[in-house]
Amino acid sequence: MPSRLNVGVIGVGRMGHVYAANLAQRVPNARLVAVADQKADLAAACAKEFGIPRFYESHHDLLDDRDIDAVAVITSTSTHKEAIVDAARAGKAVFCEKPISLSLEDANEVLRVVEETGAFLQMGFQRRFDAAYVGARQKVEEGAIGSPVVFTSISRDPFRPPLEFCDPKISGGLIADMGIHDFDAARMYMGEAKTVHAIGGVLAYPEMREVGDIDNAIVNMVFESGTLGVVQLSRNAVFGYDIRGEIWGTKGTIQIGYFRQTPILVMTREGITHDAVPYFFERFESAYLTQIQDFVDRVLKSQGPSVTGADAVAAMRISLAANASFQEKRPVDIREVGALPAGARAESKS
Repeated sequence: MPSRLNVGVIGVGRMGHVYAANLAQRVPNARLVAVADQKADLAAACAKEFGIPRFYESHHDLLDDRDIDAVAVITSTSTHKEAIVDAARAGKAVFCEKPISLSLEDANEVLRVVEETGAFLQMGFQRRFDAAYVGARQKVEEGAIGSPVVFTSISRDPFRPPLEFCDPKISGGLIADMGIHDFDAARMYMGEAKTVHAIGGVLAYPEMREVGDIDNAIVNMVFESGTLGVVQLSRNAVFGYDIRGEIWGTKGTIQIGYFRQTPILVMTREGITHDAVPYFFERFESAYLTQIQDFVDRVLKSQGPSVTGADAVAAMRISLAANASFQEKRPVDIREVGALPAGARAESKS
């Protein structure tokens, strides 16, 4: 077994820079040897910052680099299918940030190519590696709260992303891009979803109408077991980044997440105050690192991925059903969205 994995990063924007930094500086058994970005200046700047030997403007050129064993795909969702398929056919192990693609047709094609080539594909759902979400899962599996009956998940950004990102043709939109984390967590604790009913609107940022997206949504879920779920999504948590969850059981409940970033309370005549979590990187910094470390470890040890492409497609089907529910103003059965291709297997609740 080789002692280090040679990795290339495709896409070094906001999130890609985080992955590049972790691979270059914080994952001891990885060697970041190249980066690629359609914006050549970003690739050049990233390579210079981290002392990376090579940078490319095209991901095709990076995949032709024989020194690279694995790639991390951190590009816009609309480009995930092409990058994953090309990397799989080039014989590279692949890590890809969620969602797997914009359409179920493209996602299923990705799974078919991965199956045909035997490529290693691990999807990025960092909450699965966050200490709070991992600890909650352990408590559920130990029976600490009896049988889970209701799952509530809250995801609220402190501000909207750039409009070009909000465009559903680029990111998939609020429900698909943001809510997919909540749907993946729901599967982890409650099993597969049966039906969803979504409502939402443009309530805080009128300009969202320009790109055809919404800024707030609520998705009610019924799981195959008959248990229930609620997902709340928002782009306007003006106080900070608000990511929380609750698993309600027959013998108790587990609450996940926190408001306060630092353990400091300021108590004055005017009242008691504390800070808040600023944004996603501060909240999930350790999870992002643990996630990419897990990918490197599993490739080097020839183990299977901890989060498969089928897992990503299963969460994607929920988001597509929720989008259809919002647009058609009715509950939608997950089966209406289609099925996984033959042979694909998604792991939900243990």
